[in-house]
Amino acid sequence: MSSNGAEGTVVNSLQRVAAEAMRRQAASHPPSHRRTLPLRVGTRGSPLALVQTRAFLTRLTRFCPVLRDMGAFQEHQISTTGDQVQSRLLAEIGGKGLFAKEIHEALAAGRIDFAVHSLKDLETDLPDGLELACTLKREDARDVLLLHPRLRAAVREGADPLDVLPPNALIGCASVRRQAQLLHRRPDLRFCLLRGNVQTRLDKLSGGACDATMLALAGLRRLGMEDRADVVLDPSEMIPAAGQGIVGVTARSADVELLDLLSAIEDPEARAVATAERALLAVLDGSCRTPIGGYARLVAKPGGRTGHGALSGYDLVLTGLVAREDGSFFLKRELVGAPGDALRLGQELGASLRKDSPADIFED
Repeated sequence: MSSNGAEGTVVNSLQRVAAEAMRRQAASHPPSHRRTLPLRVGTRGSPLALVQTRAFLTRLTRFCPVLRDMGAFQEHQISTTGDQVQSRLLAEIGGKGLFAKEIHEALAAGRIDFAVHSLKDLETDLPDGLELACTLKREDARDVLLLHPRLRAAVREGADPLDVLPPNALIGCASVRRQAQLLHRRPDLRFCLLRGNVQTRLDKLSGGACDATMLALAGLRRLGMEDRADVVLDPSEMIPAAGQGIVGVTARSADVELLDLLSAIEDPEARAVATAERALLAVLDGSCRTPIGGYARLVAKPGGRTGHGALSGYDLVLTGLVAREDGSFFLKRELVGAPGDALRLGQELGASLRKDSPADIFED
């Protein structure tokens, strides 16, 4: 489908939903109380979360100006457990989903109408009655190293990216996935806990709390801070987290009209890779102390398109990782198939990795 054709489809869908919303308002309320809008959108209050949410709403209203003119959306910032507790590992305060728990409680209770998330923060099994309604185009999924200023002079193009780290360097990190992959290659490295929003981590790094830290390039780009990335790590060197770089929107399964609205801006490629990565993660189902990586990408077939659908000319390549925190066990595998088989590919690769990994790795 051409870009103009796809955009026209989105506009028509959004206009239809907006018109229906206005019709229902007029039919259901007396003239002085016709407003069922705005729709309330839940989000974390971090700078990155707000940037992502506002970019998403801008996209919706760009295609359908009537929604903007109606003041159709109202932002609701929600403090989550993951934001409130910065001094401990996530595994120590409740594990997965701590950046979404309070948001989904508000969604289930009807205090908000939908919610915008970094997809990698979402648990694989959403609460009953909620669903992943929409995935947006993936930003660059790679991880990056950010160095203390005194180490930046050591960066050399074409060199091993970890050569910039001196022996026994101290890395500020809260991700066991990143830690395991670094230690697998550099057992001499040391680690300390470093959590907080992007600016907080950068301030601690500059203040000498550690020699280096790691962040997702997607977040830096969305914040306009890509120039702070000192070393960008290819996925072959550092497998990203499942869903990294993708914004996901959750809504109530019963809100059919809203689901129709959100589906209009779904990115098919993001949905395919997210489905594969989240299926992989669901099968592995480790604790927050289990280093797991999952990264899917679409690669053009040599012969071009064979069949129907926007993704018919592509193969889906899924890479999965299971490791120990100290990097002493490290199992990485890859599976290739059709984008339409994303769920099966994720489940199959997850089962293969789990079968050949020590059982204790997955224990809580």
